[in-house]
Amino acid sequence: MLKNGTSKRSALEINEHFEYYGAYLNRNCFNETANITLHCLNKHLENVLPVVEELITDTVFPDEELAIYKQNQIQRLKVSLQKCDFVANRYIDKYVYGYNHPYGRYTTIEDFQVLQREQITRFYNQYYRNGKCIIFAAGKLPDNIFQLLNKVFGHLPINKIGLPGKVFEAIPATEKKQRIINDENGVQGAIRIARPFPNRLHPDFTKAQVLNNIFGGFFGSRLMSNIREEKGYTYGIHSYFPNHLQLSAWMVSTEAGRDVCEATIDEVYKEMKALREELVDEDELLLVRNYMIGSLLGDLDGPFHIIARWKNYILNGVTDEYFYNAINTIKAVTSEEIKALAEKYLIPEDFYELVVV
Repeated sequence: MLKNGTSKRSALEINEHFEYYGAYLNRNCFNETANITLHCLNKHLENVLPVVEELITDTVFPDEELAIYKQNQIQRLKVSLQKCDFVANRYIDKYVYGYNHPYGRYTTIEDFQVLQREQITRFYNQYYRNGKCIIFAAGKLPDNIFQLLNKVFGHLPINKIGLPGKVFEAIPATEKKQRIINDENGVQGAIRIARPFPNRLHPDFTKAQVLNNIFGGFFGSRLMSNIREEKGYTYGIHSYFPNHLQLSAWMVSTEAGRDVCEATIDEVYKEMKALREELVDEDELLLVRNYMIGSLLGDLDGPFHIIARWKNYILNGVTDEYFYNAINTIKAVTSEEIKALAEKYLIPEDFYELVVV
């Protein structure tokens, strides 16, 4: 609701201001961070940045705008809850981290119904007006970019008070196999198979990324070759590590026909078993190495990609050494190391299984 009104401008006036200068302002909120992203021509920065500062310091959350927002979000949530993949994404996080962990919590209709303006204002004052802020700038920047940023944002009280450092304990579910009926007449099921996993600071993380790409991390992976190409159970299946700061997970995600969901899970475990028992041949390992190095190069194509990678590193507390170490690890990891990691992490008993049909 940052663009829904300040003490000086209405929601309409704010949106018209950015539109007049051909600027685009986006807001995103994640588990640990919230982003305000501005794209505009550098010649208009002087006119646009002060309004961004106004949103950070003077948003008032009008009651009528809040009522509309709550109504829209409740309606959107009701529609989403009819979709198996949406329900599966909510529940698997709860099983892996526990509902009382921030990563495992999800929003309900009741949460929107009881939400009060005073709660939002309190949160806004603590984490926006007086919180911790980092500014990233990329593109064809004007020569006076630092003067501009200091003029607009330099006087704000952000970063004066450190945020309280909280470490939340994950309390995973005790039952590891879950089957949920969301639509009696549905023809498709959403499958999630996941286990807790350390964050990117763990020494196994980069090597595990290589193993993950072999397993299910790209279009040429074993899961795709087996379950999509050979069996035809799904249009796509992939495995990945969610980008959280404190903890992560090893997640397999797909949607399949209702009648082949259990068979799909069996094939996932078969691929885990093969990686535990057999060495990956050099041709396959070379293919994955080239894919990963190529993806890194693609992520460095242009200033916006570069700043996105640096933002990720800074927010995760790593330096440029992490980037170069990752490249060296990808180039040097051996088939024996891949097999050892599979024996350590790809154990079916450690994974939570969820099917929502």
